[in-house]
Amino acid sequence: MEYNILCCNVGRRGRLMIDFKEYLSGKGRLVATDNWSVAPALFLADKQYMVPKITSPDYFDEVVHICEKENIKAITTFIDPEIELLSKHRELFQNMGILPLCPSEQSAHLCFDKYEMFKHLVAKGVRTVPTYHFLDSFYEGLKKGDISFPVFIKPISGSGSVGAQKVNTQEELEILVSEGKYDYIIQEFMPDGDCDADVYVDCVSHKPVSAFSKRKIETRIGGASKTISFKDPKLFSFIEEVCGALELNGPCDMDFFYKNGEYYLSEINPRFGGAYLHAYGAGVNFLKMIINNIDGKENNSEMGNYDEGVLMLMYDDVVITREKDLLRDYHD
Repeated sequence: MEYNILCCNVGRRGRLMIDFKEYLSGKGRLVATDNWSVAPALFLADKQYMVPKITSPDYFDEVVHICEKENIKAITTFIDPEIELLSKHRELFQNMGILPLCPSEQSAHLCFDKYEMFKHLVAKGVRTVPTYHFLDSFYEGLKKGDISFPVFIKPISGSGSVGAQKVNTQEELEILVSEGKYDYIIQEFMPDGDCDADVYVDCVSHKPVSAFSKRKIETRIGGASKTISFKDPKLFSFIEEVCGALELNGPCDMDFFYKNGEYYLSEINPRFGGAYLHAYGAGVNFLKMIINNIDGKENNSEMGNYDEGVLMLMYDDVVITREKDLLRDYHD
């Protein structure tokens, strides 16, 4: 069998394409899509396709056509807004013999709407960051002493840390909200530290079978650029608790805060995270697990199977090509 994998909307994830293509060599082909012909990561896959934007009525039909043409066996996306779209069509992909690396439709919605996720986790008894959606409820919490300044705000369905920031005063908060640039949620500011984990949830057992945790040394727009690996059985246990409250499948990027000796879930991006490069470089291979799941095999647990103190130091690289070699852009 050829284990051909389709990565949708690859954008700038060039190094990820290089690693995936190298691992799949002799096993299958790496196929990539984007809606812009100058997306750098396109050029680093085995096969490239231009597609409409995900909001186009023709988009999903194009994806299905590519899956049929390239004999795709697993599909994933690198952008958050597409996750819910793929999740809505999980059954169709499965009927085509394709492994959809995405959550159930309900869990995909929860991961994208951070306030709905907060309410769901509270109902399930999973520790999460205290969160408010509207100013009036926030002021009630402020009056009761449930929260205090400084606070942390971010868009309710944002990604890549865009619009996320610390807010020190009520005046500053009201100005940002009144500008209407984003639909914000307001969260407790947790100064004790944060971390994240690349997690693989087995698509057969639906249980987490691999987790690579790292602390951020430097963060830029879009995510962490310098990280260092660590292990904590307490975090691995908490990850299992989190996964028990949702229906996840495949790679997930989970963000956590730490307070008074306990971990609190901040958010989940149910896709390959930008810093999964660190996990892969440290020997944590989700592609191997994906291929097992394509074959219908359940993966054995490899939670914490890596070394502590491994650093990832991200830097920029480039793709050089010719205009005549560009694919034709879609125009919606």
